[in-house]
Amino acid sequence: MINPLGHNLDARARRLLRTLIAQYLVDGEPVGSRTLSRSSGLQVSPATIRNIMADLEDAGLVASPHTSAGRVPTPRGLRLFVDSLIELQPLPQTEMVRLRSELPPGPTTTLDLLGNVSTLLSAMTRFAGVVTVPRQVDFPLRHIDFVPLPEARVLVILVFSDNQVQNRIVQLAKPLGSGELEQAANYLNSQFVGLRVDDIRTRLLVELQEAGSELNRLLASTVELASASFAPQAGGNDVLVSGQTNLMAYSELADLQRLRELFDAFQQKNELLQLMEVCSRAPGVRLFIGEESGFTALDGCSVVTASYGAQGRVLGAVGVIGPTRMAYERVIPVVQATAGLLSDALNRAATTL
Repeated sequence: MINPLGHNLDARARRLLRTLIAQYLVDGEPVGSRTLSRSSGLQVSPATIRNIMADLEDAGLVASPHTSAGRVPTPRGLRLFVDSLIELQPLPQTEMVRLRSELPPGPTTTLDLLGNVSTLLSAMTRFAGVVTVPRQVDFPLRHIDFVPLPEARVLVILVFSDNQVQNRIVQLAKPLGSGELEQAANYLNSQFVGLRVDDIRTRLLVELQEAGSELNRLLASTVELASASFAPQAGGNDVLVSGQTNLMAYSELADLQRLRELFDAFQQKNELLQLMEVCSRAPGVRLFIGEESGFTALDGCSVVTASYGAQGRVLGAVGVIGPTRMAYERVIPVVQATAGLLSDALNRAATTL
């Protein structure tokens, strides 16, 4: 009897399972014993193949979708296939060239870059491409400026290293003149450019606690402005999704109720964002097959992701969502290479600070 976890498959069983899954991934149809006998290259009788298939079915690695002799892999079988029955190769150079050529070559905002990556993943895999959007404050500050507004308000303009601009309106207890605002901007730009907002808040707190600090000496009237400019902002991460309609082309996902649940998940984003944030916390490639994701809407899907980042910090994850019947040996390297190129682009942007 085969170990239920599939660890003790002998050479014949592994070869037959690999052959069955490879055939199923191509045409999506149950694979019969005769097909396996011809395709596997094993010199065994059809009866022996049927016995091995019965053992694989008992182990939960394959299943018979109806009364015919053909079988299809289960999510557990696909997991074993990906983990130990295929050898992943680096993405071919031609596809690496295509990836590089499709990404923006010059300076661009992170949001534009991520949108390109999501669309590119969808185009290269014909699945849905997904990319998490990091918090803006995860990027170093490039420049800060202040614009006076009526009623003791100030428009704070924060420019980050990824070329994104964030505007905040700060309400002060009393109005500040243009000279004071210029002095505040000059000081903050000289002291805090290149730091992330969380680090700036920590530095500000330390300086404000030191009675003789330069901040207190030069900006006694603008301490309130300096603190408010970098106060935590409401709002969390987001996720971009491209190519959702690609999934309508796959018969496994063609059920209207399933599609409705899946598209609702894309629209609401909450569960998808939770899953992607879990993926971003782990290095390398993550793969969820079927119900492994823990979200009902994705039960009939596989999710392949890889984390990306810059300057040694993980910022998010990129990936694709498609049917469980996907060419894993191609999709995984595409996702992995895309995450690497995205990280390279963000690192280049950071060095221009």
